[in-house]
Amino acid sequence: MHPFAILAPAWRRAPAAGIVAGALQEVEEIFRRQLRSDLPAVNELARHVERYRGKMLRPTLLLLSGLAATGREDEAAITRNHKMAAAVSEMIHMATLVHDDVLDEADTRRRGATINSLRGNETAVMLGDWLISNAFHLCSLIGDSSLNVAFGHTTNTLCEGELLQLSRREDVCLDENTYLEIVKRKTAALVSACCQLGAKLSGAGEEIQKALAMYGQHTGVAFQIQDDILDFTGDSGLVGKTLGCDLLKGKATLPLILYLRDCVGSSRVDAINVIESRDGVELVRRMNLAGSIVAAQVVAENMIRAAQEALAPLPEGPVKLLLQELATEVIRRDR
Repeated sequence: MHPFAILAPAWRRAPAAGIVAGALQEVEEIFRRQLRSDLPAVNELARHVERYRGKMLRPTLLLLSGLAATGREDEAAITRNHKMAAAVSEMIHMATLVHDDVLDEADTRRRGATINSLRGNETAVMLGDWLISNAFHLCSLIGDSSLNVAFGHTTNTLCEGELLQLSRREDVCLDENTYLEIVKRKTAALVSACCQLGAKLSGAGEEIQKALAMYGQHTGVAFQIQDDILDFTGDSGLVGKTLGCDLLKGKATLPLILYLRDCVGSSRVDAINVIESRDGVELVRRMNLAGSIVAAQVVAENMIRAAQEALAPLPEGPVKLLLQELATEVIRRDR
């Protein structure tokens, strides 16, 4: 998928979009070269996991943040180190998807079979570990120890978010604040790190780095909320994964949390019974009547506004506008 496929055609033709799209081709080559083994069996798995790559949102935001930090629409502003760091971010993301599929017992991903459904959980877990190992090996070749520290801290945060989510599965008392804490760690942390590191590699000061980190955090949270919504309302053919998986695995996503928040007394007991029955069709009907899905969309929209406002310290220009537009489209997507 084109990295800016979710944008309107006019934005896709923007010079900055073209620069980033060109750089992403080299990122993909770095990705493939790093994930080569002298073992055919491992290479076969690596080829399969390449199908997991979709929008390449994290590498795209890292590269675009590198441009935005300078305010220049210049190919030379995206360095080899930017591209290597972008490949690292995608490997880490791929590893989390492989491990998530094991935890969720998911059968499909990007309209294809998951590694765990084809080869079993043991192979999937080891493949995810191999991806993370390769990510940090590649990161060490960049020659900037601060990137190792940043990506290391980020992967710790991702794991903490997953552990917190696992500790609250089947918990109908999970509140919105705890949900947001899970999402900030499990999903948004890597997006935020990519935006900050893109700016850092461009030599940006602390104010610009912090601004882009906040932009990434808010955009990452909004991205996850939209995923939550699509798990109930999406078309599996477009979304490319097993729908209703969150409900089946007892994950309390934002539409569900907002629905339960507004149920009291006997209506809450009834709502919990529907949730525990795993009747997705009836649950979606009730959430639509209660306005819970719309309420979740409002939270996502507020996050995007916060993301756009966080960009205030950045130089004005078309690259900044492209970042703002990309954030908006994150919650308009249908896949």
